[in-house]
Amino acid sequence: LRKIVHACPDIARFYVIGKSVEKRPLWVIEFSNNPGIHDDLEPEVKWIGAIHGNEVLGREMLIALAHFLCREWRAGNRRIQTLIKTTRIHIMPTMNPDGYHKAAQQPKHRRDWLTGRYSKRGFDLNRNFPDLTAIMYENEKNGGPNNHLKIPWSYYRDNSKQERFPEIHSTITWIEKYPFVLSAQLHGGELVANYPYDIRRTSTSNWLWLSNNPDYAASPDDDMFRELASAYAENHGTMADPVLNDCDGNFGQVGGITNGADWYIVRGGMQDFNYLYTNCFEVLIEIGCQKFPPERLLPGEWVNNKEAFLAYTKQAHSGIKGFVKNVDGVGIENAEIRVEGIDHHITTTERGEYWRMLVPGAYYVTAFHPDFRQQTLFVEV
Repeated sequence: LRKIVHACPDIARFYVIGKSVEKRPLWVIEFSNNPGIHDDLEPEVKWIGAIHGNEVLGREMLIALAHFLCREWRAGNRRIQTLIKTTRIHIMPTMNPDGYHKAAQQPKHRRDWLTGRYSKRGFDLNRNFPDLTAIMYENEKNGGPNNHLKIPWSYYRDNSKQERFPEIHSTITWIEKYPFVLSAQLHGGELVANYPYDIRRTSTSNWLWLSNNPDYAASPDDDMFRELASAYAENHGTMADPVLNDCDGNFGQVGGITNGADWYIVRGGMQDFNYLYTNCFEVLIEIGCQKFPPERLLPGEWVNNKEAFLAYTKQAHSGIKGFVKNVDGVGIENAEIRVEGIDHHITTTERGEYWRMLVPGAYYVTAFHPDFRQQTLFVEV
């Protein structure tokens, strides 16, 4: 990563968001035509690998992506130059460096499905984010909010978060610092793009289901999440192919995507947390049957994933974006962007910016703030 920044200092920046239990840095490399600066209305995207330390294909593919972006920028690739000029891209190849270190030390014949999966303290980092989904379900029953939920004080009290989960603490702080619009976390062991919610509703008696399967837990933005998951799966070399997707689940038969709860339950997962805590839409992507594949397979895996990386990143430009300002032209912070028919609101940044991801269609969009008169516009995506 240092070599990449040295080769492309005009578009790349290297920074650390925190450290692991064993004090290994959590490195991030950023790509932008103004590294370190947020440009007005430029969407920010993050990629995260190796949240489970022994699932290393995502880590290797993100490093390959960073090399590719630098190389193609220097080569004058117009597509890549346009992407970097219009999108701020953050890549963290390894969220669990301690787990990776443990997995990498194993002899090749002993690398398995568990060694290195957890943090140094034995925690699954994708099961220990604040469980806002359960809170949201309770709110749904009582007419409460389902967006920008607060982290309950009991999470800090019970978990001593900074001490037990420094990697999670650093990631939450990172999420709070940047106005991320889109995100993906990469895993291994299957070949599928998984989208929220990850937890099933406990009762179906009072709910209007968006699927015939009672285990399907649709979010208000289910159409958009399916679009995001499909953008990756359909541009991957084998994920959406019923013949070439040869992992055990063979999700190629259903287009290479799945609703999280329709597959299996994850409590305290990072993708639900992103959606319910911030404006960010995140998808969990399983990018290979083997968690720690041999090196000789990496070139082929890069061919499979390259187009999917680019197509998914471009999805940050789906929908609408703009400013909410007062009559003096000053941006209004924390104004809600409400879309008729979608019961989930996003909020404006301190500059009054917003990005509302939407599938193609026609919408009535309202800007709301309790201190101002609201405004509604008709928009077509």
